[in-house]
This record gives sequence, structure tokens and C-alpha cells, in this order.
Amino acid sequence: MSRTKIVAGNWKLNGNKALVSAFNNAFTVAKLDNVSVMIFPPALYVNEFDCEQLIIGVQNVSEQQSGAFTGELSTLMLNDIDISHTLIGHSERRDLYHENNDIIAAKVVTALAANITPILCIGESLDIRTAGKVNEFIQAQLDSVIDAVGMTGLSKCILAYEPIWAIGTGVTATPAQAQEVHAFIRDYLGSIDASVAQSLSILYGGSVNAKTAPDLFAQPDIDGGLVGGASLKEEEFLTICQAANQRG
Repeated sequence: MSRTKIVAGNWKLNGNKALVSAFNNAFTVAKLDNVSVMIFPPALYVNEFDCEQLIIGVQNVSEQQSGAFTGELSTLMLNDIDISHTLIGHSERRDLYHENNDIIAAKVVTALAANITPILCIGESLDIRTAGKVNEFIQAQLDSVIDAVGMTGLSKCILAYEPIWAIGTGVTATPAQAQEVHAFIRDYLGSIDASVAQSLSILYGGSVNAKTAPDLFAQPDIDGGLVGGASLKEEEFLTICQAANQRG
């Protein structure tokens, strides 16, 4: 089954108007017919993009709709400015801001209710991997969301597997390591609903760059990437997108 190829750039707490302009210029002339390209900049810059080829999302969303929640973004606000995608459950949100599986699931519920597509991030720490508990840990992250929205809801999401030990470290899981976990995710979901499992796009994240992208994207269960540092360099990010486009 053909699945949508996606390359998403997570700018985290980086970027400025000059970088937005550079991306607008680079991607306006790029030919990428077989891949969806998404950028998740700091929320201040979402309306600075004017390239139709780029889908612009936000890095986080609240499970609350309104009220005394300083610094949060609601789905009502995202709908108001036509934002269609959000990251949910990035490891930095889970670790630094103590967002547990229940909070992540509540955010997915809220996003889907507003017709906003979550990129649901999952992944293990080095300690979990060393202990041989990767599959168990990933399954628990998935189950919390499935319990909340069912496989029908999950089918409206995009998954991103990001081994925490490979985020921002310069260390990338080998293509075989990444494929092994992606295959487990798809097999596990297939044991619940084969159709959803085969149609769901699962991205790999964790120090993806122009050099590693082609081999990663060649794996049968890897449908693109969630890119961190390399997404701040428009030419390198374009090269990564072209690698996915060739696999589309």
C-alpha cells in the first residue's frame, strides 16, 4: 500500500524572519511532487510563510480550549488562523514539561476534535533501550492514545518514532535499527487493525540529515522524517525532502 511520504522540520526554539524568507524562496521553486513538506516554527512565525508548497504547523497545542493557561495555544486559536497540523508528545515536552502519556492522549483527543492533524511523537531513552524494553515502552505510548481515540482516531494521525538518545546528539539509529522499531510499530498496530497499520505514515526522527536520509527513507516502514537541526538550513532540508520525494 502506498503511504504519504512526509518530511517535517521542527525548528524548536530557533529561527527568525530571515530564515522564513530563505525557506519561502528555496521551496517556491522546488519540485516536490511525491512528498508533503511541513515546517513547525516557533508560533510567532507561522503567518510569515507564503510558500504554498509548505504546510505550516505548530510545535505544541493545549488540551484546554481557553482560560487561565498562560503561554498555551488552543485548537480554537489554531482553527482561527487555519493551522492544520501540530506536534504532540515530542520528547522535550515529555521530559522538560513533564507531559505524561495521559496528557499526550488528551492533547490528541482535543486536536482531532478540531480537525487538526497530530504528529504523535514516540520513542525511548537510552536506558530503556539498554534494558531491552523498547517495544514495551513504545507500546505503552501507543496504547494510551488508542485507548483515548481508538484506531479510527489514530488513523487520522501521523506517527514519528524518535529514539531520545539520537535527538540532537549527532548519533543516528542505523537504518536497520530504525526499521526494526518501525516494523514493530506497524506489526503491533496491525494486530489491532491491519488497514490502519498499513496506511499510517510513520516518520523517523533523530539527527536526520542530508547524508543519512536516503538510506533511512529506503526502509520499507519508514515514510519520511521529522527533522531537527538540519531543518534550520534550507538547502540541506531541501536535499532531505528530495530524498523522500524520490521514494514517493
